[in-house]
Amino acid sequence: MVHGHRGCRGVRPENTLAAFREALDAGVDVLELDMNVTRDGVVVVSHDRMIDPIICLGPGGKPADKVPIRSLTFQEVQAYDCGSLKNPRFPRQVPVPGERIPRLADVFQLAKDSKAPAARAVEFNIETKIVPGEPDLSPSPAEFAKLVAAVVKEYGFESRVIVQSFDRRTLSEVRKFDKRIRLSMLISDNLPDLVAVAKAQKVSIISPDALWLTKADVDALHGIGVLVAPWTVNDEAGWAALIGAGVDAIITDYPQDLIAYLKKRGLR
Repeated sequence: MVHGHRGCRGVRPENTLAAFREALDAGVDVLELDMNVTRDGVVVVSHDRMIDPIICLGPGGKPADKVPIRSLTFQEVQAYDCGSLKNPRFPRQVPVPGERIPRLADVFQLAKDSKAPAARAVEFNIETKIVPGEPDLSPSPAEFAKLVAAVVKEYGFESRVIVQSFDRRTLSEVRKFDKRIRLSMLISDNLPDLVAVAKAQKVSIISPDALWLTKADVDALHGIGVLVAPWTVNDEAGWAALIGAGVDAIITDYPQDLIAYLKKRGLR
C-alpha cells in the first residue's frame, strides 16, 4: 500500500487540496494527513500545531507569525496562504498560490467528488496532533476524538479511515466511537517491543520510523495479525529494504515515484 505523506509534499505544498488531488491522480492507496482543531472546533489539516511561516504567508500576503492554530477560528485560519511558498527541503515542489489550510471535511469531499480512479477506494490515514505536555495547543483527547469521529461519520468513511497518533489517549477515545475505524500507533526514533505496544494499545497497525524497524519486528507483528506501515521513505534503496522486510505499506513524500518503482519491480 502506498501512503501519500501529507498528500505528496515532494511535489505540491503539503496538506493542501492541491497535494491530495495530485496524489489521487498518481493512484495512491491512502492519503496520509495531519489534524489540528481551531478555536471554534473545526478539524483542519495541518502538520504543525502552529502556523508555519516557512510554508505559509500571513493575512494580506505578509510574512506569517507562529500562531497556534488552536487560538484561531476557522475563518481566521483561512486568511493564511499555504501554497505560495516553496518548501526549501523539496526542490521538486511546485507552489500552488492561494492554497489554504483545508478542513478534514474538504479532503473527504475532494475524494468523494474526484474522477481519479484511485478515489473510489482511497483510504485516509489521519493523525491527531496532540502532545500531553502542551494541552493549550489542542483539545482534550476525548474532544479531539469526538470531533474527528463526527466528520468521519458524516461522510460514512468509517471503513476507509485509519486514525494514527503518537498519543495513545486519542486512539483509546476513537475506539469508543466505531470499531470500523482502524487504529495505528505511531512510533518515533526508538525501538520498543512493538508486539507489546500493539497488544497494549489494541491497534491493528504499527507505524514506526523506518530507520528503527527490523525484519524481526515485522515478522513478529505479522505473527499477531498486526500490519506495519513505516514512515517516511523517499528513495529506492529505502523502499527496497522495506519491501525486503515484508512491510504492508510505505509512507512517502513521493507516492508517484514509489508507484512507478513498484510497477518496475512487478509488485503493482
